[in-house]
Amino acid sequence: MKHLLRPALLLAAASLTIGAGPPTDWNRVVTRTPQQSTVLGNPAAKVKLTTWVSYTCPHCAEFEREADAGLKLKYIRSGKVSVEIRHFVRDPIDLTVAMLTNCGPKDRFPLNHSAFMRSQPTWIGILARSSKTQQARWTSGALPVRARAIASDFRFYQIMASRGYDRVTVDRCLADVGMAQRLAAGTEAGTKLGIDHTPSFALDGALLYGTSGWELLQPQIEARM
Repeated sequence: MKHLLRPALLLAAASLTIGAGPPTDWNRVVTRTPQQSTVLGNPAAKVKLTTWVSYTCPHCAEFEREADAGLKLKYIRSGKVSVEIRHFVRDPIDLTVAMLTNCGPKDRFPLNHSAFMRSQPTWIGILARSSKTQQARWTSGALPVRARAIASDFRFYQIMASRGYDRVTVDRCLADVGMAQRLAAGTEAGTKLGIDHTPSFALDGALLYGTSGWELLQPQIEARM
């Protein structure tokens, strides 16, 4: 009897191992909300971090550089923490970048977002060197015309090309009035919640007053896990 049971137990164990598969890497799970924000990771995570960011905000770019690896490797991957990125649009340039990071399938957003945040020190300098004629193009005319002028002057077409986007696809996204309206509505909703600067953060729906960067944010994430 002893010898008959052992092979059966081994087969059962083998079938359980095969069926289990590798653990989910929640960094691969991306959800786009109707409000044009993006959730990275497990939508049912125990801890839910919300961030409000602006692409023309130097502190937001600094937060991206300091926090991105830690969030993805330690928190999001395990499924214990999700991160929702909400756009807080401050100016026409910011709006244009937000439309570009949201261009195409939702799964492309995380690297689009990172590409613009990490290259911000390079392209933001164009604003200081711009002429009044250029600035007039950024604020006059229909949305697609303004957005294309900004994308050209700030060399955003080149950044998008490095991400595998052709000019036709980029221009189609820059002409998406519905997306622009959702981004504006999201900014207005943030203002009503009391968001008045970027980056701003909330954990499980509670705004974190006085928390402006990764050094102060990380311990508060740890305390909720």
